[in-house]
Amino acid sequence: MTDVLAGKVAVVTGANSGIGLAIARRFAAEGARVFLAGRRQEPLDAAVAEIGPAATGVRTDVSVQTDLDDLYSVVREEAGRIDVLVANAGSAVPQRLGEITEEAIDATFGTNVKGTIFTVQKALPLLSDGASIVVTGSTTNLRPGPSLEIYGASKAAVRNLVRSWALSAQERKFRVNVLSPGPTETPGLVGAVGPDLHQFASEVPLGRIGRPDEIAAVATFLASDASSFVNGVEWFVDGGQAQV
Repeated sequence: MTDVLAGKVAVVTGANSGIGLAIARRFAAEGARVFLAGRRQEPLDAAVAEIGPAATGVRTDVSVQTDLDDLYSVVREEAGRIDVLVANAGSAVPQRLGEITEEAIDATFGTNVKGTIFTVQKALPLLSDGASIVVTGSTTNLRPGPSLEIYGASKAAVRNLVRSWALSAQERKFRVNVLSPGPTETPGLVGAVGPDLHQFASEVPLGRIGRPDEIAAVATFLASDASSFVNGVEWFVDGGQAQV
């Protein structure tokens, strides 16, 4: 590692496992102080123990605004600012047209859209000048898979939000980008589609699905000063799945 995030304060939501945990782990290895937010206390505690002294865990459901208030209160008291914000928390309830329920819509959009909006909005007072915001999207916003149409729609909404927020970059003194993974070996994908994740390999030009650490590597670039002139972009880390 090269310590490209040395001295930076980062907040990562959805950091219990999968991509969020990989990002938090990589940020800490690159020198950042990392606040991990996640809904489940036990895996959150395990993640903090794994990463070590650079990590602080705060149990947070991003769809609940008071939870976000509590998260940012801890960040304010312990660090005083945010240099990197990764709005990564997301959820998916697989349902096809004809079987879609109101509960599934509320759960998916509550976390993926409302949760993302308020994760960013409530962080504004803490953002340092030149802060980097990374919002986790998905290739499903272009190529929704079977039973993932509601999830894909929520990620398309997130992409549009980032386009709008990028217009505020000069005024707000931040930059904001979307990081859109393709099929990646995570507990979240297992929960959405079942254990046979490698069924997606045939859709990927590289012939395999991704690893969380590969997504984390690109998140680190977007968080670092190396991407200081990158704003409003959607970075696909998908082995070419959504590109051809």
